[in-house]
Amino acid sequence: MGNLIELFIASILNHNIALVYILGMCPLIAISTNVKNAKGMGLAVIFVVTLTAMINYPIYRLLQLTGTSRLSLLVFIITIAATVQFLEMVLEKFIPRLYNAFGIFLPLITVNCVVLAVSLFFVNRDYNFLQTTAFSFGSAIGWFIAIVLLAGIREKLAKTADVPKGLVGKGIVFIILGILSLAFIGFTGLASI
Repeated sequence: MGNLIELFIASILNHNIALVYILGMCPLIAISTNVKNAKGMGLAVIFVVTLTAMINYPIYRLLQLTGTSRLSLLVFIITIAATVQFLEMVLEKFIPRLYNAFGIFLPLITVNCVVLAVSLFFVNRDYNFLQTTAFSFGSAIGWFIAIVLLAGIREKLAKTADVPKGLVGKGIVFIILGILSLAFIGFTGLASI
């Protein structure tokens, strides 16, 4: 159990998928214009990443048993697409404002490299099911923290800061992400994966 907690904490902090591995930058930058949308996208990513990793784990083990593990990448992508499609239908039906706020970025979760990377990481690191679940949930929470932090800073800057003309927009976002990345790299050594 201690190993699972350590893996969970490491995947949030010192192995943060967004701020240390620099994955999932497109939706991170595009959706982080306000905290409300960032929270919604973060929750959607938590749901998709955790669920797809939990579904992909037994599928991968089955493919290994049948000697067809080379198909795992294709199967992972199909699972991710189906999960995102399900999430899209649920949001459109029950939370249409959030669905409309995401716009094109909700279907783009399908190609968000974070979702596929988590499934590939559990394969490369030979995690068992519980480790896969802890790692995927922790990685998704780490991404959630990154997008909410970025959105909060962007909102505050928009209200109070006089950003130089050349850095307005994406320029200042990349500087913020660099500083956040340095901060999260400071957690190195806290826990290992």
